[in-house]
Parts: sequence; C-alpha cells; structure tokens
Amino acid sequence: MNADEARNVDAVMRQLGLPGVVAPEDPEKPTGPWRVYDRADPATRQDITAKTLAALARRWDPIPPQGPTRGFVIP
Repeated sequence: MNADEARNVDAVMRQLGLPGVVAPEDPEKPTGPWRVYDRADPATRQDITAKTLAALARRWDPIPPQGPTRGFVIP
C-alpha cells in the first residue's frame, strides 16, 4: 500500500482497537510501499499486513445511512 492508503488503514485500526504499526517497508524510503508490523523497531518487527487486513475485513461494519431515504415503496 502507499502512504495515503497506510494513513487510512492506520486510522481504521485505531478506531477498531487493532494492534500494529503502519510503517514503510524501507525506513529510508518513505515514498515506497508500506506495511503493517507488530512493533516499530525495524530490526525486530514482523510483517502482519495480511493478518491485519483480514481482521479489518471481518470487523468492519459500515454505519448504515441515517435519516429519510428517497424513493418509492412498492408493496
């Protein structure tokens, strides 16, 4: 994922209370691909991107629209 997608994933992870650190694959090149890691230290971290994205998909429950809806009701 790129930096913009990483920011979105990080925000949703925080909303849902999921653990993980979103960081670039190469700390020297923040314009490159980003991943989700179990800890911030580049020397000891493990990639948990697939596990985290699967957890996001399972737990994501979009809020249904509120208020009146336009349209016709056909019995």
